[in-house]
Amino acid sequence: MTHDLATTEDAAMPLAWTLRRSARARRLALRVHHDGRVEVVAPRGVGEAMIGHFVHRHREWILRRLAERPALPAPQAFPPATLELPALGECYRIHLAGGRGRIKVRRLGDGLLSIVGHAGVGHAETERATLKRALLAWLIEHAQTAFEPRLRDLAARGGFSFSRLQLRRQRTRWGSCSSRGVISLNVCGVFQAPEVLNYLMIHELVHTRYMNHSAAYWREVAAHCKDWRVLDRELSRGWRHVPPWIFSAP
Repeated sequence: MTHDLATTEDAAMPLAWTLRRSARARRLALRVHHDGRVEVVAPRGVGEAMIGHFVHRHREWILRRLAERPALPAPQAFPPATLELPALGECYRIHLAGGRGRIKVRRLGDGLLSIVGHAGVGHAETERATLKRALLAWLIEHAQTAFEPRLRDLAARGGFSFSRLQLRRQRTRWGSCSSRGVISLNVCGVFQAPEVLNYLMIHELVHTRYMNHSAAYWREVAAHCKDWRVLDRELSRGWRHVPPWIFSAP
């Protein structure tokens, strides 16, 4: 299900915010994302004046949430020395092997990722960008291969069905489920604890039955994941586990 996105600004206060209309939303909601973006989710048909009043009423809450955000992490060297994937129980040492030809990432034994090839003669930042693209592409492909059987196992245990799985790199959403049963998961799930990733998968599988967050939806989630409240809080804070280079990659 697609959502139209519009950007606006409340002239009564120095806060920029984005508006997302959602057919699944039943009421107005505010979200302050880890990167400082303020998002309003509104049901279709709610007027802009009402939305503006809603944001104004919650101005102090927004400012508190913005102030509570942790400081941005210090810039990190790239490529990192290691790549830890807690959700999969894997940790890799990264080795720049060099050589000729297009850059490729190869998974070797003993937890080693070898990056072979060369980005070509040019600006150092351009070469780093090429390395990031290659490592991110490998990560998405590797996560897809690992997530697919886990999702199918959870679906079989709970009696769910879905049409297919796709992985994305997203800055604000951990997952989604379309009306056609396509489940999208954020590749950043690999940086979460295994039980948090399982909860994320169950969360989206239940959406194949309930395309909303109604009381019935949450009862179904609880039936398949008794610790869902704790895990949901962990997932909402899960951005702190994501390496900064993931989102600085082109």
